[in-house]
Amino acid sequence: MKKFRVGIIGCGRISPFHGMPAKSQSNATVVACCDLVPELAKARAALFGCKATYTDFEEMIQKEKLDVVHICLPHYLHSPVAVRALELGCNVLTEKPMAISMKQAEAMVAAAKANKKTLGVIFQNRYNAGSQLVKKCLDGGLLGEIKAARATVTWCRTPEYYTSSLWKGTWEQEGGGAMIDQAIHTIDLMCWLIGYGDKGCNLARCDVDISNKDHSKLRNASGKPVDVEDSANGLIVFKNGVKASFWCMNYYSFDDKIEIVLDCENGTARIQAEEAHVTLNDGREFIAKPDPADVFDYGGGPSYWGASHAKQIEDFYTALAEKRQPWINGELILQTTHKMIMGLYESGRTKKPVTFKK
Repeated sequence: MKKFRVGIIGCGRISPFHGMPAKSQSNATVVACCDLVPELAKARAALFGCKATYTDFEEMIQKEKLDVVHICLPHYLHSPVAVRALELGCNVLTEKPMAISMKQAEAMVAAAKANKKTLGVIFQNRYNAGSQLVKKCLDGGLLGEIKAARATVTWCRTPEYYTSSLWKGTWEQEGGGAMIDQAIHTIDLMCWLIGYGDKGCNLARCDVDISNKDHSKLRNASGKPVDVEDSANGLIVFKNGVKASFWCMNYYSFDDKIEIVLDCENGTARIQAEEAHVTLNDGREFIAKPDPADVFDYGGGPSYWGASHAKQIEDFYTALAEKRQPWINGELILQTTHKMIMGLYESGRTKKPVTFKK
């Protein structure tokens, strides 16, 4: 059995959620870590059970003859690093967001096609037990047609979250704030359940308000003003007429459970964090909760991140071995979630509704 040689690019907070699952794959071996801060690379290398560390990702790819790289970098670096890694013959799995513009994301997909390599993007919440239950009830017709949907994300990002970062809080490097960083998974999940995820983009229009209510006087560690949104609310309309509303903010006192509610012909589906309750009008009820045995040790991190990162990464490596596209691949995300997020920001920044093109 071929063992894919794996490298981790970026050794910050999110990297264990890539390195540890990659390490656990029977058909993969983490052989090197890369970070501009050598001490970070060495610490992650020790955690992932490898010895080689680098400060230059191109040198790492070439010297270690890598098959796969995981990109755990600031948002604005996802696209240029992915494109170069693909050109050097590596398959790529990147953290969300895919990129911070449509042009960047399109370049990633084009590079994957040109070099006949696989590009994956992390949207692990689709693998949650609650998400899978609701999707099954919708696809099986149990809930009937969706009439409306709403989602809320009320989390906490302290001033230190921005002031200790060299890139957070800026449009040119983070690409946005509460929507693209904190709420993107929840908005993606809501829209996937409504139906765009596997069938192409059936979004019609959106109308979004964004503002910076609590962080506007801050500067990050680079001295740049924190000018991205910390609050957003909006309406997303689908071509089938379904209206989905959302509200997100990141100045609450703690990271409360996200919530998605779907009002359907035959009942209601409600997701809170990883749990789901489907209540039908005839009195039947279906509940999905995370299996206590379904856990994964990432070496620390927020408890609400669960085991789904590991599930998506396992599917990515299985797809590579079977020479097929992973379920959540770059081309799919470009045409659905990424197109949607870019549309939400266009509406928020221009203060005008945006109509989605095919």
